Amino acid sequence: MSSTDRIVSKKKTLVIFVCTIIIGFILFALPNIFFGITNINGGLSGVNLFLIALFQLITVCTLIYLSLKLLKKDFRYISWSWKNWRRDSLLGLFTGLTWAVLQFGLIIPNTGGAERSDIIQMVSMFDGTVLGVFSFIALGVIGGGITEEIYNRGYFINVLKDIFNDPKTGMWTAGILSIVFFSMGHLPGDALDWFDILVPTIAYTALFLYTKRLTASIIAHGIYNLTAIMMTYYIYYN
Repeated sequence: MSSTDRIVSKKKTLVIFVCTIIIGFILFALPNIFFGITNINGGLSGVNLFLIALFQLITVCTLIYLSLKLLKKDFRYISWSWKNWRRDSLLGLFTGLTWAVLQFGLIIPNTGGAERSDIIQMVSMFDGTVLGVFSFIALGVIGGGITEEIYNRGYFINVLKDIFNDPKTGMWTAGILSIVFFSMGHLPGDALDWFDILVPTIAYTALFLYTKRLTASIIAHGIYNLTAIMMTYYIYYN
């Protein structure tokens, strides 16, 4: 393969990557905007949260599948593997629970508690029904733990690293950029918001880079979201 072929290949990879990331971001935001604006069936609460999670999982994973096909790759390329799943699951479980304990045992109670904007927003998404709680958990685990990790860690890092000539430089640069992109995507408004999103994002990315698989980061992200939703409901929802 000539150097020209490699340059073209990298340019094509970059174009496909950028288009996929932009479209994926839109797909994540679309159902939130739809239910937020129309307020159909209660808006951003109740069973609608499950519908949002399902929409994100199906559309984003389909997008990534098509993108990988254009790149002549499959889901194994973005580190979708069950190898060493027990160890990876334990790492993820420990990381997710540790951050949840720190957040709800120390950080949140000392930085505003029920008056924090994120807690207020989460409380507003409960509709008082058991189905609503499980729908919220589905959004946190499916939309967050699974879909966001496939998109932000598996796809983002593994595909972006191919743009670089040195694999190690590419992996670390892509990892850092994924942290920045994921954090900015959650629209932090102040220093506390940045802290709350950067710490777990760095942890999830570190798990992914260390294990070279998605299992640990998916478990960590999903467990934290699940625990955060349950703790918010138990402590702050009346």
